Amino acid sequence: MDPLEIVANIDQAFPYFQPVFSADEHTIMGYEILGRYKGEEGVVSLGPFFLDEDIPDEYRIEVDNHILTKALEKSLNENVSTYFFVNRDANLLMVDQGESLLELLLRFCAKGLKLEQIVLEISEKTFRGDFEQLFHLIHYYKTYGIKIAIDNIGGDSDQWERLAKVSPDILKVDLQHLRKEAGNTTFHNILYSLSMLARKIGSTLLFENIELDYQLHFAWKNGGRYYQGFYLQKPSAEFLEEDILREKLKNKCQNYIEHEKRHLKAVYNLTQLLQREIHEHINELKKQAKSLDSLLVSLAINVEDKFFRLYICDENGFQLTDNLVRNKKKWETLPDFRGKNWSWRPYFLENIMRMQNRNSGLLSDSYSDIETGETIRTFSYPLGEDQYLFMDLSYEFLYEQDGILY
Repeated sequence: MDPLEIVANIDQAFPYFQPVFSADEHTIMGYEILGRYKGEEGVVSLGPFFLDEDIPDEYRIEVDNHILTKALEKSLNENVSTYFFVNRDANLLMVDQGESLLELLLRFCAKGLKLEQIVLEISEKTFRGDFEQLFHLIHYYKTYGIKIAIDNIGGDSDQWERLAKVSPDILKVDLQHLRKEAGNTTFHNILYSLSMLARKIGSTLLFENIELDYQLHFAWKNGGRYYQGFYLQKPSAEFLEEDILREKLKNKCQNYIEHEKRHLKAVYNLTQLLQREIHEHINELKKQAKSLDSLLVSLAINVEDKFFRLYICDENGFQLTDNLVRNKKKWETLPDFRGKNWSWRPYFLENIMRMQNRNSGLLSDSYSDIETGETIRTFSYPLGEDQYLFMDLSYEFLYEQDGILY
């Protein structure tokens, strides 16, 4: 694609619109404005043009503004009042300190556009300038009511620190990686952490590049309020009926809800089963055990088909026993863990308090075990006298339980 040809024939460049759907209303909440060009070979995407840093900045800015102008004119002519996601590379945005974009938007305000309809979608991961200046510009835009979305979110801790400073309205998460990393626990954990970050800084998650049903399910389960992708709707030159997928999304949502309820019921049933079994064993074994370590050894004989590691801590997280670990169907003790403190672990003290108040055991979420790297869950049980039993369920056992592993 010859950039000079595009600039010389800029009237052949025009907008496409990819809808963004909401999880709460199951309707189109907005459109991402994309660039297209009609050449000799038909309609092609202008994505490569905007990403090519060898093309002069002024060319890319000119075409960007032309497409945005056409998109806003079309929206006003057709009386479409929705959110519009406007893509801007952070490096290009800072060429003129964002003035040309703001001037363009303000001109359309006189024609009926509301700046609250604009979602400025910034790709800042490849930004090479001064982040403080970029943050200043972003906050300046926000004073006009313009919303901010950050895309290309990943596991980069530096980026997460920047997100906390910007507090964007929307975080865009690309689910393209999910197709090749569906079983990658680390990928799932990063997205879980991202959802926690979004909640803390007051941002909403938008999952993009949804191409299959399980990706939509994943987005729903991981706190996505907005969805976008070919599975839902491909980009087109025209605006669509707002409720075009209302029934489809409502039915999908109902299926996901039923699936999640079955999962939660399975977790609850397993928790109750473990509570009954451990309670029965402990009541008998405590009468005979001479020490906490001997209690663990006796208990291990009765539960070896479910657990692979047992230990006891006090209410402050200090370990009172050795680790009792099952290795190749044999139990062995690891004394190095005695005396270590685990209160630094997320939710540790919170779970201790929950067990104290309820006087019953708890089953943790699935997580990656530091020692084995496998996905496990931990069942915690109050022994009394400010002592708490921790029992790690094996991956093999969890795998055999329907709806328990994840």
